[in-house]
Amino acid sequence: MSELGEEDRQILDYLRDSVSRGESYFRAKNIAEQIGLSSKQVGARLPKLDEESDEVEIEKWGRARSTTWRVTLS
Repeated sequence: MSELGEEDRQILDYLRDSVSRGESYFRAKNIAEQIGLSSKQVGARLPKLDEESDEVEIEKWGRARSTTWRVTLS
């Protein structure tokens, strides 16, 4: 996980903290608003972070107006 950039780490930190408080479903737009990135930046990184992170499991869960991601701690 050492090759992850600062923005990737911000996303992982936010997801890990949110999941530990009981949240498990996220939209890129909501993550982006909390950490100061665009929803496109977040949405493009989530599949990569699922593969590269040992901390969280990220699963594409549903798609209505935008993709919902289900996140659990590993």
